[in-house]
Amino acid sequence: MEDYLADLFEQQLLKLKDEISKFTNEENIWRKVDGISNTAGTLTLHLLGNLNFTIGTQLGNTGYVRNREQEFSLVGVPQKKLIADIESTIEVIKWSFADVDQDKLNDTYSLEFMGTKSTVWYLTFFYGHFTYHLGQINYLRRILEHSN
Repeated sequence: MEDYLADLFEQQLLKLKDEISKFTNEENIWRKVDGISNTAGTLTLHLLGNLNFTIGTQLGNTGYVRNREQEFSLVGVPQKKLIADIESTIEVIKWSFADVDQDKLNDTYSLEFMGTKSTVWYLTFFYGHFTYHLGQINYLRRILEHSN
């Protein structure tokens, strides 16, 4: 199952890379839409920070220190840098899952912010969180770029 989870996260990160790559006007990555509080760039930084911390640090012991406030305040990161960071996060995910087995998935997750739950429960939650924001990024891109 752990390989399955790593593959799912990698697939979604590749979709994120594709979405960010499809922005033909780089400024649109950081453009807000009326009634929407986050840009595609902000959501990308948030997703990468989340995975690097919740999987990289917690499962892979990478030592990544999350700065959640910066995920929502930093603007203007170049498109090429976002893409490179997505590619780097894919490697972190692969590496972090390398030693995860069924016992580890059944163990209590190392952080408790939604109660005491298993690692696989939290990973499923993080996956849903990722796909939710990925959908938002897709809609923002299509609205701002007027394309499919």
